[in-house]
Amino acid sequence: MIPACFSNPNALSAASQMPHNLTTCVYQTHLCNSPAHLTLTWSKSLFSHSLTIHAPDCFSITISLHPSTFFFRARPGSKSIYLTHHHYQRIKLYWDFTRADFNRDSAEPDSSFYIAIVCNSRLEFFLGDLRDELSRRSGVARMRYSAEPTLLSRREHVFGRRSYVTQAEFMGTKHEIGIECGGGVLKVKVDGVTSLAVKRLAWKFRGNERIRVGGVEVEFFWDVFNWVNNACNGSKSGGSGHGVFVFQIGDGGVWPEMVGPEKRLMRKSLSWVGPTSSSALPTSLSPSPSCSSVLQWAEESSDCGRSSCSSSTRSCGSGGGFTLLLYAWRKD
Repeated sequence: MIPACFSNPNALSAASQMPHNLTTCVYQTHLCNSPAHLTLTWSKSLFSHSLTIHAPDCFSITISLHPSTFFFRARPGSKSIYLTHHHYQRIKLYWDFTRADFNRDSAEPDSSFYIAIVCNSRLEFFLGDLRDELSRRSGVARMRYSAEPTLLSRREHVFGRRSYVTQAEFMGTKHEIGIECGGGVLKVKVDGVTSLAVKRLAWKFRGNERIRVGGVEVEFFWDVFNWVNNACNGSKSGGSGHGVFVFQIGDGGVWPEMVGPEKRLMRKSLSWVGPTSSSALPTSLSPSPSCSSVLQWAEESSDCGRSSCSSSTRSCGSGGGFTLLLYAWRKD
C-alpha cells in the first residue's frame, strides 16, 4: 500500500513534520573579534534532516543534512555571509557532513564532520573532528585560532511514552540521562542507575533536588504539570504534552532562543491543548522565547542565569556553568 494514496493526507503531513529528535546548543564564541552566542539547532524528522545556525542580530542559515544516496551525492559546503551589525564584515562558513556518523535517531552527528567560521583570516569557531580535512580544503591551518568555544547550554526535545533517554556531557565526561514517568513516580537515571525517585507526583508535579552525575553535583528541576493535569482531567491523550526537566551546574547557562523547526514545534503545541486547559499551562508553550515556571525558577536560583530574551553579547557561564534542558514529549 502506498501511504500517499491511501492515507489521510493531513495525518501524513503531521507525522512527516513531527521531529524525531531536536537539539539546540548555545556556544560562547567570537564573531569578528566580538563576543557572541552562537546557536546550533539540529533537527530530524521522517523526511527532513537539517542544521540551523543562528547568531542573534547577525545571521541565520539552515543547512540540509541529507546523506548521500544513489540519486543524490552530499558534498562539503561553504558560504560567505556579511554581518550588517558589524559594519558589513564578512565571515566564511564551512561545513562537511558527507561522512558524518549519527547515533540511533539522533539529529546531531557523533563524529566525522566539521563546522567552521572564519573571519579576518582567523578561525573563530570550530566544531567536529575533521580539522585536517578543513585545512586541506581551505588552508585554515595557517590561520590564527581564537579560543575554543564554550558550550553554555543544551536543549533537547525527546519523544516517548514513559521513558526518555539522552546523552550529555557534564564537566568533560559524557553520561546517559534517563527520565521515566509512570504510576505516579518520576525516576531520574544516570548511566542506567536511579539517582532520584519522586513519588506522589500528583502533588509534586514541580520541584527541585540535588543529584550527582559522575561525581558532579547537579541541581535538578522538574515540571510535569502538563502530564498530571491532562491525566486528572481525563484527556483522550492520556496525559500527553510535554514535561520540562533542567539539569544545572554552577551558575547555569543561557536559555537558547527558539528558531527554525524548534520554534515551529512549540507553536504547533498550542493547537494540541484544549481551550479549558491552555490557561493553566506553563508559559513554555508560548511561541515567544519566554520560559515556563520551572525555567524561571532555575534562572532565579542563579545570579548569572539569563533568559533566551537576553542580549547575545551578555556573558554567562564563565565560572564553569552549564545547563541541560529537556522537553519530554509524550506520544499518543
